[in-house]
Amino acid sequence: MDKQTKGTRKDRAAVKADEVTVDLIAFVVAVNDNEPCVLTIGQADTLPSGPFALEHRSLQSGLRGWVEQQTGHPLGYIEQLYTFADRDRIGSGRRQRAISISYLALTRKEQASGSPKCGWRSWYEYFPWEDHRSGTPPMLLDVLRPRLIEWANSVGDAAMRRERRQRAAMAFGFDDRHWNEELTLQRYELVYEAGLVQEAGSGRDTTRASLVPSKPMVADHRRIVATGIARLRSKIKYRPVVFELMPQSFTLLQLQRTVEALAGRLINKPNFRRLIEQQELVEETGETSVDTGGRPARLYRFRHAVLDETPIVGTKLPVARG
Repeated sequence: MDKQTKGTRKDRAAVKADEVTVDLIAFVVAVNDNEPCVLTIGQADTLPSGPFALEHRSLQSGLRGWVEQQTGHPLGYIEQLYTFADRDRIGSGRRQRAISISYLALTRKEQASGSPKCGWRSWYEYFPWEDHRSGTPPMLLDVLRPRLIEWANSVGDAAMRRERRQRAAMAFGFDDRHWNEELTLQRYELVYEAGLVQEAGSGRDTTRASLVPSKPMVADHRRIVATGIARLRSKIKYRPVVFELMPQSFTLLQLQRTVEALAGRLINKPNFRRLIEQQELVEETGETSVDTGGRPARLYRFRHAVLDETPIVGTKLPVARG
């Protein structure tokens, strides 16, 4: 065998060793009984996903195929969420770059039955510090705050200690700072950096006793969920995507409870209803609901014409401060 042939084979081997794999991952959301739920498979620790293959017509068709195959659940509304291609995603012992393209998908409760292969779990099981509908979660001040302070004080440099404590205060609303519901990803990245979640334990001296009580996920799937929560919490304030999660007809209270479930905080009822009326987002169906536990409530439906009549900024559905 001549040197040129050997060189060619080595080049081909190098290309194969350095090949890039692309995974498609779905963050599928439904609101069930006033709880924002994420569609999972396995031990409720994995998002539906699969590799992008040559036979897939497009990234979206590939994603829809994997989700339906793994969960029996057809996807409706989807949008690309984020592409993860960090070097630390390379598989152990392999010179292979793994790229994950994640998508946000929204579905309605009546379509969210799934299959025995999958399940729906409240996203607050993975992020218990994010639910402020009943006030500040006790674990935020009783568990997270002291452990983040301990982490901040674990470095010798005074400037770095101050910087860590400031980051924690700004992200989690400590020291009388404002709680910003859109900082979900920043908060997760911080507890990950501090070694307070199980996913951060690889290669660290992290004991189970030091972890913040929460449900872990495989690989970086919890990071993807955090990214999706942050995106959705932001988007419901300027696009009427919340109606992708609503049944065909609903009461205004059901709509308010859905927005509150996503935002993780309560909304001022009169202000919310005034905003809905001003923006003409809904219209009455002429029917009422008797499932309210009190007097019958009017039923509404989303007024799709608003998408053609109103500029993007005009469809604003902000989370009012209660």
